[in-house]
Amino acid sequence: MKVLFVASEAYPFIKTGGLGDVAYALPKALRKMGIDARVIIPKYSTIPLSFKNCMENLASFTVPVGWRNQYCGLKYLTYEDMPYYFVDNEYYFERPEIYGCYDDGERYSYFSKAVLESIKHMGDFVPDIIHCNDWHSGILPALLKDSYSDDEMYSEIKSVFTIHNLKYQGVFPKEILDELLNLDEGYFSDDALKFYDAISFMKGGIVFADAVTTVSETYAGEIQTPFYGEGLDGLLRSKSEKLYGIVNGIDYELYNPKVDKKIFYNFDSDSIKQKVKNKLKLQNQLSFTVNENIPLVGIVTRLVKQKGLDLIVAKLQELLSLPIQIVLLGNGDGYYEDIFQYYASIYPSRISTNIVFDEVLAQKIYAASDIFLMPSLFEPCGIGQLIALKYGSIPIVRETGGLKDTIIPYNKYTGTGNGFSFENYSSDELMDTITSALNLYNDKDSWNKLVKNAMISNNSWENSAKNYMDLYSNLTD
Repeated sequence: MKVLFVASEAYPFIKTGGLGDVAYALPKALRKMGIDARVIIPKYSTIPLSFKNCMENLASFTVPVGWRNQYCGLKYLTYEDMPYYFVDNEYYFERPEIYGCYDDGERYSYFSKAVLESIKHMGDFVPDIIHCNDWHSGILPALLKDSYSDDEMYSEIKSVFTIHNLKYQGVFPKEILDELLNLDEGYFSDDALKFYDAISFMKGGIVFADAVTTVSETYAGEIQTPFYGEGLDGLLRSKSEKLYGIVNGIDYELYNPKVDKKIFYNFDSDSIKQKVKNKLKLQNQLSFTVNENIPLVGIVTRLVKQKGLDLIVAKLQELLSLPIQIVLLGNGDGYYEDIFQYYASIYPSRISTNIVFDEVLAQKIYAASDIFLMPSLFEPCGIGQLIALKYGSIPIVRETGGLKDTIIPYNKYTGTGNGFSFENYSSDELMDTITSALNLYNDKDSWNKLVKNAMISNNSWENSAKNYMDLYSNLTD
């Protein structure tokens, strides 16, 4: 079976969030199961030169974008035995930022069209499945059915569309149907691409893909309700027969404290005492009191409302009155950046605020912290809690999306579980849960057992990849 994985980013070339990790790890896991999985992304200017210099030029051709024919160079690179393709066009992708441009509708219309045209230039690789991800390639299934279904090369190709975060939908003026996509006015209808007075690329993926997945079972149910559905809950309910929830995993070759070169000291579930050395070292680096008995609370996140920061902010003064230390890493909304920087200036020995994207510091926080806060308003899957588990940092999460599917609440009577959770979006419930965790922290035997439970939790890609393989097989049978 041949699968072409289409994404707007992929580690190690370019990554801004969880999609970049998935686009690296899932195809890698699929290849281990015998699937010829390959990845295609834009060739952004910010991809490191060390990769660009190794790319092979496969072909040059033009892509129709409305009335224009735009240049496309198809580049190729093998990395860790995984074939990667890159769509090269400096006009669209020679930018300092990969998202948030004024012409994103045109850029990703071009990208989706270029992916389909690229298949003609991939030699003997003609995919059985094109696996699209989020709105950036959401329009591709519609283009595949509209413009390529009569072409023998494409006639048997099936499409899968994965929703990583329904909030970001790729909504653009309806004029781009003709001006960019070469689609007729019939697509501006409720059963096609119409989204109020505009069109939605996300809706295109949901309507026209042969199967739709999202990144946890709970989130698959949540997005069929008005609160989580972002205006598409009715559509998703009507498409529920082809909607599947498959929880993401993490790559244990990338995220493994036993071999991680980014952390101070390596450790595993059989050498938990080594984890304490990471804590002492980070406390010293952050100018905190160096004391292994002070609980260190880690927060590694985008600073946006989705991540539950309102709950933390509401209780921050109260939290800082407790005998704990807090280290925050992330950037995002200025409102949250300012609040956390303010508290760090008032309580420099209690809270460290790091407004930056720093993968090395992130790994050090996971390895050093005792508790990991992730009280999200909604969370399609989440990767932070999965990394935290592997590094023995006990997650405190709200029961939503993938957080609910991956964090098993601690049971003080049986000693089972791998973290703490609370149900309602409430700062009081968050505070109560933190208090419960801190009480257990003082019982070192019970806490260390919980840490071991967390570290041996299996959140690898193996099970998820098998579910995707079964889905692909059902589509192509």
